[in-house]
Formats: sequence, structure tokens, C-alpha cells
Amino acid sequence: MIVITGATGQLGHAVTEALLRLLPANQMGVSVRDPAKASAFAERGVRVRRGDFADPASLDDAFEGASQVLIVSSGQSGETAMQQHGAAIDAAKRAGAGRILYTSHMAASPNSAFPPMRTHAATEALLAASGVPYTALRNGFYASSAVIFMGKAPQTGILSAPQDGPVSWTTHADLAEAAALILANEGRFDGPTPPLTASTAFDLAGLGALASDILGKPIERVIISDDQFQATMNAGNVPADRQAISLGFYQASRDGEFGAVDGALAKVLGRSPETMRDFLAGKLSF
Repeated sequence: MIVITGATGQLGHAVTEALLRLLPANQMGVSVRDPAKASAFAERGVRVRRGDFADPASLDDAFEGASQVLIVSSGQSGETAMQQHGAAIDAAKRAGAGRILYTSHMAASPNSAFPPMRTHAATEALLAASGVPYTALRNGFYASSAVIFMGKAPQTGILSAPQDGPVSWTTHADLAEAAALILANEGRFDGPTPPLTASTAFDLAGLGALASDILGKPIERVIISDDQFQATMNAGNVPADRQAISLGFYQASRDGEFGAVDGALAKVLGRSPETMRDFLAGKLSF
């Protein structure tokens, strides 16, 4: 049985749906904090059990009989995330899983300027030390985040932010389909995968140009200093840890951490990943 965690979240839900197109429902289980929210999967024959990273004992029941476990990374950060990821890895090992998969990131590194990448790298180290065969899905940066970074630029015509660098924005849908295909073909990748990215990287100026073309209106890219950006966050009472993440993104992208493109995702999917232009066209308001 393949067990997927976080199946009521955006990525976990999409992976479960994609896997249902490949395998019978009775070969799948989901581990969720609130089973009631996964009732639609239960009605289709998927085993639904409560499993909460913050309640390690619950994971033993949720992972029972698992041949593979997909650990969708925690929405937490730092030490909290590491405790939760460690609990899930330990539970998968106790369950006798033959392989653990983890939704990592293309820029996972202990030296990254972007704090979540350090968490991903530390989790990969836990997986390597677990003694269980594992696959770290080195996913590209979620395309949905690009819309957040653009803010109100499509409405105001001004995209104001610190200097950044190219990012291989990649859609949840493509990454979910790839994860399902890799789960259905166990052992296709051992250890960290190559970067699973779309075929083109864009900085914010490039995204602004795409949005301008889609909307038929000019969007100006305005660069502000890191200090100006931080002052704005301070004025908005943004917590220090969130500030570190926000500033870290710009620093890491400037350093080229998110700019790599690779053909691995296209090979797994058997087609080209969705382009950023097509993705933005479906998200931006006209």
C-alpha cells in the first residue's frame, strides 16, 4: 500500500488524485489530521486514517502496512518542521515501508540564504541516515508563489520588490503528477532527484513582462533595497521569522539558487511541463 500524508492539502490532494488515475484505490491510503475532510477519498475506496505529524503515535496506525510513504513537507519551519519530519520518517520505518519519498526542493542546501531550503536539506540528511531507501523529490519553486510575489502589480502596474534572480516556477499539478508516476514506478529515483522544474526560469521582471503581455497593460519593475523592504515589513509588524524567509528568497534568487532548469520533469511526465505564461493566463484578472 502507498500512503500519502497531507492529502487534504494542495499538493497531497493533487498527488492522491493523480495516483488514483494510475492505481486501484484499494492500493492507496492517506494520512490526514482530519479524516472527515478526506471523506471523498474514502468513498472512492482509499483507506483514510488519522495521522498528525505533531502526534507521532497516530502515525503508526496511519502508516500500517505501507510499502511506500510519501511525506509531504510540513507547513512549519525550522525545529518544529524537523521534529515533525523526523516523526514521520521514524513511523514509516517502524511500519516497514520499503521506500520513503519526501517533497523536497531543487535548492535544498544547508547553506541556503532561504531558510526553508535548510530545513529540506536537514530532512534529506535524516532520510539518508534512516537506513530506508528514499527518494527526495527536488521540486521546482511553486508557480503559485509567483502570483503572491507579484502582489498587486497586475492592478497597479507597479511591481516593487528587492533585486531578485531567475526562478524555475513549476506548477503544483505537474509536480503532483510526477510524484504519482514516481510512486507508481518504485525505485525510479534513489536519493535526491534531479531538479524537477519547468523548462524556463523567470525573474520578477520577466514575470511582469508576461503579465503585461497577458493583460495588455504595462507593468513596471521597480527595485527597492533590502533595507527598504525590511522597513516596510517592520511597519507592518511582520514577525522576524517571516521577514527572514521573505528577505532570504530575494537573496537566494540573486545567488542563483532557484534558476536551474532540467529536463527530468518532462521525462517523468512524458510531455512538456506547463509554461509560466499559460499558468499566469489562468490566474490573472483581466
